[in-house]
Amino acid sequence: QVQLQESGGGLVQAGESLKLSCTVTGLPDVSTFEDCAMGWFRQTPAKEREAVSCIGYTGDREYYVDSDKGRFTISRDNAKNTLNLLITSLKPEDTAIYYCAVNWAAEVAGTCPPGPPYEYQHLGQGTQVTVSS
Repeated sequence: QVQLQESGGGLVQAGESLKLSCTVTGLPDVSTFEDCAMGWFRQTPAKEREAVSCIGYTGDREYYVDSDKGRFTISRDNAKNTLNLLITSLKPEDTAIYYCAVNWAAEVAGTCPPGPPYEYQHLGQGTQVTVSS
């Protein structure tokens, strides 16, 4: 059974940084993780789930949040089956539950879609990020 465990969320003040991590277990074999495109979504009660970023098997990256794309940095550690998201200069509007997702669908397998729709195979339980002003 594939499991995704997010960590790193919490309560921070505006302007601070957070590094979110997602550890993936239960994939059929190591090569499957390395071959996957994976990334992050976020959701608040008032908004639909929003794609934040994706990283493909070659390390290619997409950032989907229009504002301040430079504040997000996605990375992956294939040796540890871990996906990371560094968010700097946090703003109150970044407050959301952040979810990791693996095996995104794209025209070329293992790469990231350039835009919606965003389809994926597995989604984690989420980690809460709260930014106070």
